[in-house]
Amino acid sequence: MKYRTLGKTGLRVSEVGFGVWTVSTNWWGVQDEATGVALLREAFDLGITLFDTADIYGNGRGETLLAEVLGGKRDDIVIATKFGYNFYDFERGPGHSELPQDFSPAFVRRACEESLRRLQTDRIDLYQLHNPRLTAIESDDLIATLDDLQREGKILHYGYAIGPDIGWEEEGLASVNQRDAAAMQIIYSLLELDPARSFFGPAEEHGTGLLTRVPHASGMLDGTCKPGMTFDASDHRSHRKLEWLETSLKKVEQLDFIYGRGLGRTIGQTAIQFCLAAPMVASVLPNLTNSEQLREFTAAVDVPPVSAEDIARVYELYDRNFGLEPAAAPAAGQASA
Repeated sequence: MKYRTLGKTGLRVSEVGFGVWTVSTNWWGVQDEATGVALLREAFDLGITLFDTADIYGNGRGETLLAEVLGGKRDDIVIATKFGYNFYDFERGPGHSELPQDFSPAFVRRACEESLRRLQTDRIDLYQLHNPRLTAIESDDLIATLDDLQREGKILHYGYAIGPDIGWEEEGLASVNQRDAAAMQIIYSLLELDPARSFFGPAEEHGTGLLTRVPHASGMLDGTCKPGMTFDASDHRSHRKLEWLETSLKKVEQLDFIYGRGLGRTIGQTAIQFCLAAPMVASVLPNLTNSEQLREFTAAVDVPPVSAEDIARVYELYDRNFGLEPAAAPAAGQASA
């Protein structure tokens, strides 16, 4: 494993991190908790030190599971968690609809104390606003509360996890330019360049460390999605139309120059290296559902990097929608990770 510094936070994180949502919810097919426990242990053994979770994952289970499995390694790992959804007083609606958000000072303090309790720790390394709207980012009361929690030592740093779906450019730019964000989590992949591209320059100027999530575009870039396949109702991709799958796969076919035979890396590893080539990106958070994937993706840090020329070619393809009709379905969007 290799390690980078997450912007001006000073936190040293593994280039490949572990998104705990895959083992604490049923959205990605890990139904067996024993599998999640084994994956977390193996990830640590393979050198992963960044574990990104959220209080809402499994209604707290993402945090308690992390504490149960790696609590004894607390000083050897970086814990990033998120807050803002009120699952204490509300239940999620049908499908994967969003819960009400609450970024009031009182709720944030409540959420932080509950996360500390579930994580069985005295401090959170990176505390992230979970899919904040612009009103939350612009709230001086919220920022003052986070500053207080930081002074109290309950959180070491705070940042912004921008989402849930493709978009949210205004929120991302406000996080960096208006709030001088120490860290920001974004969506970025070979199939999803925007709005992430607009964040790179400001992030570099402000020293904002970036984490990129779902680098494999909902399975389009890890070899698991095939033409005509369907998804279980619990899978967050189940609401997508077949057109989305087929259109995305047509785009992936045009990327064979960057992951084809003889390049020394799989398509899944290429997707990670592509993200790591972006300015200010410190760590990539792939969806990890089995040991084979875990070993393949952690090995991505050692494969040949993607060249600047190939990155430019990807950008050119993206900017002309891979030569497909403008009305074609957009490339893989993400759920509220």
